[in-house]
Amino acid sequence: MEATQLLELEVRELIRARGIDPAGQPDEVRALVATAVAHYDARSMQAPLPMLDDMASTQQAVFDAVAGFGPLQPLLDDPQVEEIWINSPTQIFCARSGISELTNISLTSQQVADLVEKMLKTSGRRLDLSTPFVDAALPDGSRLHVAIPDITAEHWAVNIRKFVVRAHKLADLVRNGSLTAQAAAFLDAAVRAGLNILVSGATQAGKTTLLNCLSASIGPRERVITVEEIFELKIPQRDVVNMQCRQPNLEGSGEISLRRLIKEALRMRPDRIIVGEVREAEALDMLVAMNAGLAGMCSVHANSAHDALSKICTLPLLAGANIGRDFVTPTVASCFDLVVHCTRNPNGRRQVSEIVSVGNRVEADLIETAHVFRMIDHQLMLNPTGLMDHPKYGQAGIDIRSVVGDAA
Repeated sequence: MEATQLLELEVRELIRARGIDPAGQPDEVRALVATAVAHYDARSMQAPLPMLDDMASTQQAVFDAVAGFGPLQPLLDDPQVEEIWINSPTQIFCARSGISELTNISLTSQQVADLVEKMLKTSGRRLDLSTPFVDAALPDGSRLHVAIPDITAEHWAVNIRKFVVRAHKLADLVRNGSLTAQAAAFLDAAVRAGLNILVSGATQAGKTTLLNCLSASIGPRERVITVEEIFELKIPQRDVVNMQCRQPNLEGSGEISLRRLIKEALRMRPDRIIVGEVREAEALDMLVAMNAGLAGMCSVHANSAHDALSKICTLPLLAGANIGRDFVTPTVASCFDLVVHCTRNPNGRRQVSEIVSVGNRVEADLIETAHVFRMIDHQLMLNPTGLMDHPKYGQAGIDIRSVVGDAA
């Protein structure tokens, strides 16, 4: 047995004996580890014990094992790492600044299972043969997804999506090169005016980050209610209530769906409703909420802004056979005002690639749209003819053409 393993066992015994909570008392654990390593190093000089290679690295490895998530902890602590995924115990990948790479970490199947059990401990969620999938949040806000055999072919499939906050407002996106100053000024005015915004893009395109940045433009006196499957949104306002879904218990009851959360949000005096992501029939409840005069934002997976509108017109049909396209399409046209599409380039850079204005006219099941901003020669350029004089601009005292012109 290696020195690190011996020390880990010794520290765990000390933690149990002293009644220390590794998750809640990290400073005490770190001090305990430092003392144990120093004592071990002294004993190894006089007894036949494995020698320590480096005291500092050993201390960190032991601390990560007892108070963190073991070999994965350095990746979780690395601010450049955005996502970690395990295909097999010997195939552990990470995405660093948008580029995926194979790590040199190798685990056993039991270590993977133990790590997942530890990650789920604080979430209240379960994973077994009857529930072979799980979505949960880690204490630091990272999102965990696990699938186990026989859903997967052989090994446990684990994904940890870290929420790396690099932008808190639209100005931060401009500094990062994800948005032009002119487009940022336009979006800021749209949010202040209360336009309903649909954010679209592929996985890891920056949809959640953009929602957070857009929400920074919401007025300070507005009450915001967010609904999500797993907590990811970080709304920088003072009057915010965050809600997330709940899985059924062992008896199969107690589930709280996204549809239920949206309905409950309407009873909480919201000025704004933000839905983290719509995938299924909850799109209908979201449309009903927005059609009640509430300002809202949400995100959806799509390949383009127009595809996002088409998808939002299709998802409500999943709510039941009595919901028809003749009702849904005009409702989408009257509810949404803008679609903002995000993309992630092969080099890992994320940027807003198009902003589409949504009109109220529907012809042959097609909603009238116009590009306000679109990519031309890798630059997000304004299309002046796409600006629509929405009544909400006038009600908020905003001259949108002046806003865009001043920011040019």
